Amino acid sequence: MFKRVPGTKDILVQEVYSWQEIEKISRSVFSIFNYCEIRPPVIEDASLFNRSLGEFTEIVQKQMFLIRNQEDLYALRPEGTASIVRAYVENNLDKTAGLKKFYYMGPMFRLERPQKGRLRQFHHIGIEVIGSSQAEVDVEVISLADKLLKSYQVSGYEIKINTLGCVKDKKELVNLLQKDLRGKLDSLCPECKVRFDHNILRILDCKNESCKKIIEELSIGDRHLCEDCKNHFKRVLTGLDALKIKYEVLPTLVRGLDYYTQTVFEVKHKDLGSQDAIGAGGRYDNLVKELGGEQTGAIGFAFGVERLMLVSKLQNQKIPKNLVFVITLGDEAKAQGLVLLNNLRNAGIPADTDYEGKSLKGAMRLANDLEAKYVLILGDNEIKKNVVMLKDMASGEQKEIGISNLISELRSNS
Repeated sequence: MFKRVPGTKDILVQEVYSWQEIEKISRSVFSIFNYCEIRPPVIEDASLFNRSLGEFTEIVQKQMFLIRNQEDLYALRPEGTASIVRAYVENNLDKTAGLKKFYYMGPMFRLERPQKGRLRQFHHIGIEVIGSSQAEVDVEVISLADKLLKSYQVSGYEIKINTLGCVKDKKELVNLLQKDLRGKLDSLCPECKVRFDHNILRILDCKNESCKKIIEELSIGDRHLCEDCKNHFKRVLTGLDALKIKYEVLPTLVRGLDYYTQTVFEVKHKDLGSQDAIGAGGRYDNLVKELGGEQTGAIGFAFGVERLMLVSKLQNQKIPKNLVFVITLGDEAKAQGLVLLNNLRNAGIPADTDYEGKSLKGAMRLANDLEAKYVLILGDNEIKKNVVMLKDMASGEQKEIGISNLISELRSNS
């Protein structure tokens, strides 16, 4: 017997409706904020992610699903931003006027150890805004994330926010960390000792308790930030305050991808355990240029759908059933039942029937298992009188309905 690949998940019938509700809510909220959908491919040139995410990031070094095809090296996308920026540049969207506001939904792939809320194939719902460096765009993006979470019926989440500053500020932060941590190398975990030389900002995000204690003692603050970046971040926080969006400034918050500058944020939930981030995002004002476009501001975020499902009240919702189940008794009724079934469906009424040759009792049991709202029974007696027997499965009430009046009767009771 074949089994699913470790780190993947079958989204079964009883779960799919909750996923559809999340997607439907997302599309509705995105339309209110004037975002348009974009659908890039799931496979990209591997060098796209090496260039955009950073050669020494954990994703590139450990987590990419790579596909070799003769001389070509492809990757299943580990995140959405790089693909969308590539599409933006390749399709000359940077040559057209106006701010571009995209949203996307779809699977992502990372080759990592599966655990609660972390799969090898997972799904993101995210947005990208390309074409502005204004702090007010940061405010809109974070307010959009907040609006989505409330619409998903998620409570108890916390928004953590920080600024990395511009490229020069990030370099200054790297220099400060190298200076402050050099004498503490022996106390860092083995992974952070490697990060010290290749990706020192990731030390700020280490979950090892001894490393966390060392970072807390550094008192990083905003000493590495230039005045422009301080003012930008101040405008972001002022905007969030005006919208009454709760947040916590966390000076040690960094994102694990090299392209981030300026504002970065994460949404965390205590019920998720160690993998407590529902979603995250931030600014990447230099990525468009790095991938061949013009210099322009950009910002985005993504939610992990699997993690949303763990904390949303929409999880495990049942599909509302208005199903009409047709039971036919005899060959002539079976033939007419197909016409009746077709007429119901053409009228937009969900309908099904027994295709397994069950007895009346067995067909009624099947209708009950399918949570049908009504059962229609059609036999020789009903055919002679040009009626059907209509049974309300909730009340048990039965009555004869003329076939010509059936659809109007069902609609009046829906």
